[in-house]
Amino acid sequence: MIRLTFTSTLPVDSQTLWRAITSMAEINAEMQPWLTMGVPKGMAGLEDVDLVPGQPLFRSPLKLFGVLPVGHSDLTLLSLTPGEGFVEASPMTGMRLWRHERRLATSGQGCTLHDTLVFEPRFLPRATGALVTLFFRHRHRRLRHRYR
Repeated sequence: MIRLTFTSTLPVDSQTLWRAITSMAEINAEMQPWLTMGVPKGMAGLEDVDLVPGQPLFRSPLKLFGVLPVGHSDLTLLSLTPGEGFVEASPMTGMRLWRHERRLATSGQGCTLHDTLVFEPRFLPRATGALVTLFFRHRHRRLRHRYR
């Protein structure tokens, strides 16, 4: 089991950041160019679906560089608290376990974003852990760049 945490303080109010971290277009912008998630037509954000905690919302194809299929995620939320955060526990290709908790906290400089990941790769745990670390550092870098 691998546990990682990432934190960024951004000069933006929590409602603006909340809209960004729950918008599917913004989530994809945060992950690009490395990875994209497919979403059902007409779905703009995580708040657009009827949440049944622990039940998959939809199957999301994952594509490297937006074109090369590398697997899928059955996007599953355990909780979604508007303006505060969410807990995602999605079955996905390559992982025995995937849990991503994303929380917002107001700070003196704006809003602090906390990502906590707990996961268990099916194979190559060290390499997968290193790739996930690089990927989430990239995501936070993209957010810091956007809100500088």
